[in-house]
Amino acid sequence: MKENNILYIVVPCYKEQEVLPETSKRLGEKMKALMDAGKISTKSRVMFVNDGSSDQTWPIIAKLHEERPEMFSGVNLSRNRGHQNALLAGLLTAVNHADMIVSMDADLQDDINAVDAMVDAYHEGYEVVYGVRSKRDTDTFFKRFTAEGFYKVMKALGVDIVFNHADYRLMSRRAVEGLASFTEVNLFLRGIVPQIGYKWTTVTYERAERFAGESKYPLKKMLAFAADGITSFSVKPIRLVLTAGVVVFLVSILMLLYALIAKLTGNTSAGWTSLMGSIWLIGGIQLLSLGVVGEYIGKIYNETKRRPRFIIESVLNKE
Repeated sequence: MKENNILYIVVPCYKEQEVLPETSKRLGEKMKALMDAGKISTKSRVMFVNDGSSDQTWPIIAKLHEERPEMFSGVNLSRNRGHQNALLAGLLTAVNHADMIVSMDADLQDDINAVDAMVDAYHEGYEVVYGVRSKRDTDTFFKRFTAEGFYKVMKALGVDIVFNHADYRLMSRRAVEGLASFTEVNLFLRGIVPQIGYKWTTVTYERAERFAGESKYPLKKMLAFAADGITSFSVKPIRLVLTAGVVVFLVSILMLLYALIAKLTGNTSAGWTSLMGSIWLIGGIQLLSLGVVGEYIGKIYNETKRRPRFIIESVLNKE
């Protein structure tokens, strides 16, 4: 049995009562197989994090811990704080017990068998192992187009992000301790984790359909998440606003000169279309610019309040 091989699998859950029985069954089987193979310690656990669910998610987690405390543990947040905060709560709780931590969603879309390759990479000396989707055949065209477009936009804006990687990853204890030093309220872990550094690699896998239940990321939440990611890690949108302002200012100077020349030459026929077009264009640019600036000001406002990112109500974990 290798040393430093206690594995915790952290699974954030929000209204996952339909899928939890199957998820716990498969994860329990995977953990036992890894233990039997001598890859992880028998002290390893699956840690479910209840993100303020209003259904039976927490009672199911509590029952799993009661029936198999040597396999399942739980963290119950005092209220719903969102996926990223729930995931962080699990990571910062598990780091006190584990040598390596795998984070994954509860919907069984992430291939559980990829954990084997992640653990192998950890024993080879890698501190962070990213789970990367090899293809997106299960996605609709719209989902695939927008998701891949998001990663490309993030790269173009200078954000260090792993293409086609969500939150399925393994992190060593040292990497999670490094993550704990990032104190921002606006969490976008896909962008924060690469900033930790340390030796890293990737493991590819095929993403499956959701086993049961409904997606907790409808289009509205996906767009908000994308906006958080962009504004939390890049100031290029602000610079684009500045560039647009300079361009509009230069164009307005040219239009002023044109108007003066037209006045002096007597060509002062009414130009209702061009006038209305200019008003709408400039007004639209101004509103867009205010929106972008306001988004950043909102981020600053949230950060300066320094409110806790999550509050843990209870923890179920047998040493």
